[in-house]
Amino acid sequence: MATMDTAEPSRRDFLYIATGAVAAVGAAAAVWPFVDQMNPDASALALASTEVDVSAVAPGQIVTVKWRGKPVFIRNRTPDEMKKLAAMDAKSLKDPESDEARVKKGHENLLVVVGVCTHLGCVPLGHAGDFDGWFCPCHGSHYDASGRIVQGPAPANLPVPPYEYVSDKVVKIG
Repeated sequence: MATMDTAEPSRRDFLYIATGAVAAVGAAAAVWPFVDQMNPDASALALASTEVDVSAVAPGQIVTVKWRGKPVFIRNRTPDEMKKLAAMDAKSLKDPESDEARVKKGHENLLVVVGVCTHLGCVPLGHAGDFDGWFCPCHGSHYDASGRIVQGPAPANLPVPPYEYVSDKVVKIG
């Protein structure tokens, strides 16, 4: 039968293990401030989301709020505007997207879009253009009341930011 040589751990073995553990903890403590400084500061976190009371937005009105340094348009669309949008063939648009895909269920009258033209980053004018949506005077892009590009050089629709209703009257953007 073979015998195994199992020596008892010596004091030297304990010192090696203890020294290694202290070195690992010291290295982690030295690196932590560098990792922690990469987190966003309080001012950046404050811009991450914004809440807007939409109860005061009258039918047909567009309000502009700021989110992450960009304008966001909130439009309370009238029933007539929504009928016109429903009659449009979304497949014929440059960036085909249905009106229903751009709004939240139960709040179809309220549209929330980032107010930056997708062509060169200009801010379009509301209630303007050939489709009573938005018009970018810089290069002539026309958007409908759903923020979809209908005419002009812009390649895509006005983007819909991430948003949710925290109540019937308040929208949280971001």
